[in-house]
Amino acid sequence: MLEVLVGLRERIAAELTATMHGGDLKLERYAGPPGDPGLFGIAPGDPVWRVHGQATGMLTGGFAALMLQSLHPLAMAGVDQHSDFRADPVGRLNGTVRFITTTTFGSSPAAREVIDLVRRIHTRVHGTAPDGRPYRADDPDLLTWVHTAEVRSFLAGHQAYAPRPLRLTPAECDAYYRQVAPMAEALGARNVPRTSLEAERYLTRLRPQLHATPAALDSVLFLRRFGRTRRERLAVSLLTNASVGLLPDWARTELGIHRPAPVRTGWDRPLATVVGRTLQWGLGPSRIQAAARGRLAGARQG
Repeated sequence: MLEVLVGLRERIAAELTATMHGGDLKLERYAGPPGDPGLFGIAPGDPVWRVHGQATGMLTGGFAALMLQSLHPLAMAGVDQHSDFRADPVGRLNGTVRFITTTTFGSSPAAREVIDLVRRIHTRVHGTAPDGRPYRADDPDLLTWVHTAEVRSFLAGHQAYAPRPLRLTPAECDAYYRQVAPMAEALGARNVPRTSLEAERYLTRLRPQLHATPAALDSVLFLRRFGRTRRERLAVSLLTNASVGLLPDWARTELGIHRPAPVRTGWDRPLATVVGRTLQWGLGPSRIQAAARGRLAGARQG
């Protein structure tokens, strides 16, 4: 029995590492140089470390972020016309995960490298949306939208799926927004929300500009059906159902997603909790976070 459990755990870890990180964690990004505080000075115990290190919240929050981001017609046009997410969804996921983990847990040089890479990619993403408006991925206002939709969703996922004693207080939620703001600004965003209240006011202000285009509806449908194997499709289905519960009510309405509140709280959330705990068990303690802790400990030993 023990051998079966060990084998299952190893298989889960290998599949998740391949799906999320492309098969190589590249621990050198996190392990050195000794004492390097990281580009944004994020330390164990900080709200960003806690949110971005909690797997279930990040998975459900990540799916919710993609759904919410799709409601900006210009952001969606850029994805639809330039991204290869339909042909290589795992590749796009790898890039997103790499950016988040490296800017959160990585060394200063590693974080600068991924930021520079994303900035270069953004300069090549521009065009005209179906409604005739031009767009550029390096537009500061568009970058603020993508960032705010993303981190709001990550935080919502953490608050829903982290063990209750580990969830953030209201003051820590505000600290989370303050800590992630410089990451967006490093990419060129401006007027980035720095508290929970500012984030909600920002969404309210942008609400008239947000609606589901055909490309948005198509991308969300693709996302909810994604999976290369039956097991992966089942896990994605359960997690994306749960991510629907993290969206604002108006966003679910725009996307035409109708899941009653009792289903979201009494069915989707418990199932996602089980899936998340299973995946976390399979992964075991985070090797990325362990490498980052070792690097940071170098400052105390020096």
